[in-house]
Amino acid sequence: MKSKYIVGFFLSLVTMACNTKDKSLPVDIFETSATGNQLTKIEKSSAENIDAEIKINPDQKYQEIIGFGGSFTESTAYLMNKIGKENRKLILDAYFGENGAKYSLTRTHMNSCDFSLSNYSYAPVEGDKELKHFSIDEDRDDIIPMIKEAMAVSKDGFKILSSPWTAPIWMKDNKDWKGGKLLPEYYDTWALFFSKYIEEYKKEGIDIWGFTVENEPLGNGYNWESMHYSPEEMVDFVNNYMGPKLKADGHDVKILGYDQNRDELKEWADIMYKDEESSEYFDGMAIHWYASTYDYMPEALQYTYNKAPNKLMIQSEACVDAEVPHWKDDAWYWKKEATDWGIDWAPEEQKYLHPKYVPVYRYARDIIGCLNNHVQAWIDWNMVLDTKGGPNWANNWCLAPVIVDPEKDEVYFTPMYYTLAHFSKYIRPGAVRIGFELSDDSLMTTAAQNPDGSIAVVILNMNKEAKQLKLALAGKETFFKIDAQAIQTIIIK
Repeated sequence: MKSKYIVGFFLSLVTMACNTKDKSLPVDIFETSATGNQLTKIEKSSAENIDAEIKINPDQKYQEIIGFGGSFTESTAYLMNKIGKENRKLILDAYFGENGAKYSLTRTHMNSCDFSLSNYSYAPVEGDKELKHFSIDEDRDDIIPMIKEAMAVSKDGFKILSSPWTAPIWMKDNKDWKGGKLLPEYYDTWALFFSKYIEEYKKEGIDIWGFTVENEPLGNGYNWESMHYSPEEMVDFVNNYMGPKLKADGHDVKILGYDQNRDELKEWADIMYKDEESSEYFDGMAIHWYASTYDYMPEALQYTYNKAPNKLMIQSEACVDAEVPHWKDDAWYWKKEATDWGIDWAPEEQKYLHPKYVPVYRYARDIIGCLNNHVQAWIDWNMVLDTKGGPNWANNWCLAPVIVDPEKDEVYFTPMYYTLAHFSKYIRPGAVRIGFELSDDSLMTTAAQNPDGSIAVVILNMNKEAKQLKLALAGKETFFKIDAQAIQTIIIK
């Protein structure tokens, strides 16, 4: 009889051990922090003194993710030509390689932009309405070679979104690179311009996934290339010229409207998505973040989604603007010292939207806020800039995740690079954002299930103290610590 109880006792121990094992959630945890972690893999911790709990609910499904990445500007590509082959490869691998950020969605510019070395157009001959002299030769020295090298490095490939800052000046009413509007007699020619661009890039072996109709159609204060549209004018151009022309020429390409700050988003959504006719050729909306350094404007994002839940919403540009890079000074990127254009130029009643901010937080907060409000993709601006924040013909200095000193052939990966990689490396194209419950509103989080079934959970801790966390999914759980001032990605296998 005693042996029966002994056997039962051991069976109970085995059962308890199995149950304990079953409750453990298998995860990999990667952290970037103000203390120096850079996508560093960290270990799980004990289940003691839990500060917050995150429950993941994969049954709550939201938008499909298109991707994350940065932009091929002439400034970036020019600098890549100026540094040595070893550092050029280092940067391309860091952005596109399997062990790097694995960028999946990128942007570039049609004709010149502020982050070009000069003003130029692919159609310089005045009156060339049939674009017989159209040429992308301006891109052959820098942008095209960089894209091709990135394509060779990227195992999964990446999409390219292209945006014009302005039409050739001879098509505009003010005959200037800055401001003005497209003359109606050139609507057909400008629509043809988009088609020609796709064709010429395709000859180079580069596919264009999508267009925005115009970068910042509300203008930029006449500081660099721009061309103005009202919402009604853009709808007219797309529905009667650009959309039909691209369709007639057999181009399967996305068309995104607006492409400026979220504070004006509702007005554009009302007009673009007024009815089936107005929205026929629009695949979605592109947005920027410059209206505020901390308010990601969830109400505007939700409003736009509800107006057209089947249309795309893509963050197409963001950067820490009006700042000169801090060279090899990681601590600065974690401090509340950065300013933006609004410190000097925003109207007085909007100054509150432009306080000093922490660059790492600004990126992570915005990406998480966008994802949690139906945005499907997030694209950074320049991938590489120099120690001055250029080169830039307009003296419009900005930061980039990677800074180079071409004279010394040195490279600096700022904390912003690692911040972006927390999303781009681990939330892959085709992932679906899923539900979660978070018990601590001083933290921010988002979650997505990848096509391979793995789940990526990104957590931002802006507090001055570390937090002990519990992560739960389907009856299983894990415990870990997130450092003070840190961002983590947890991969649930």
